[in-house]
Amino acid sequence: MEWAALLLLPLALCALLYLLGRWLLGLDGDLTLLWAEWRGKRPENELPDKVVWVTGASSGIGEELAYQLAKIGALIVLSARRENELERVKEKCLEISSLSSKDILVLPLDLTDRNSHEAATKTVLQHFGRGFFNSLRPELGEYPEIIITTICPGPVQSKIIHNVFTEELSKSLENTGDQSHKMPTDRCVRLTLVSIVNDLKEAWISDHPYLAICYLWQYAPTWAWWLLNKMGKIRIKNFKSGVDADVSYSKKKKA
Repeated sequence: MEWAALLLLPLALCALLYLLGRWLLGLDGDLTLLWAEWRGKRPENELPDKVVWVTGASSGIGEELAYQLAKIGALIVLSARRENELERVKEKCLEISSLSSKDILVLPLDLTDRNSHEAATKTVLQHFGRGFFNSLRPELGEYPEIIITTICPGPVQSKIIHNVFTEELSKSLENTGDQSHKMPTDRCVRLTLVSIVNDLKEAWISDHPYLAICYLWQYAPTWAWWLLNKMGKIRIKNFKSGVDADVSYSKKKKA
């Protein structure tokens, strides 16, 4: 009987590890973030009537962020370089929400032009009388009223893939391929908002295998370097040839 128990114990442990692995592979964020999504503060309760300045709001994650904030009832500043695209995003925000035109400020801005930042900030403060800003400057940690959240997303379905460089800088990406294996933009934005309202310092947002690689870097860096060396050569080759790197090694080629 004791021998039978000893034989069953490893099998039970293997089964437990298998089930744990299947569960972990279903996650799309780090454990702290997913706990906050389950038991923490909700964006719908924390962000109504808050002023949120969205940069890069003309497309991709920034555009989706604007839409979700509008539905929640936040007051929004939309910034990017393309004013016509910002106006398009504003019109859709008004269509899908109860916000009025004065609740959404279109503010064209080139973030690389640092000389324009002060004037842009004054414009926001004059329009809304207050502000809600994000920053990555670590020295701001001395000011407890300023909360810094670093968002680390993996591959996300967006138009950013159309703007990547190939071997020829003047040549755009010709074959974007199937993007369905990447995280949906709306899910990435939802987890971003959860991270912000729960004051998380850092959040990993990604589907597998990319999320698993983050944990590999954390706990087995030597293996991670080995994997990076294997994957890196493929990525560089594909970037040069104008192929989306993620699609090329994550999807099986058709015969």
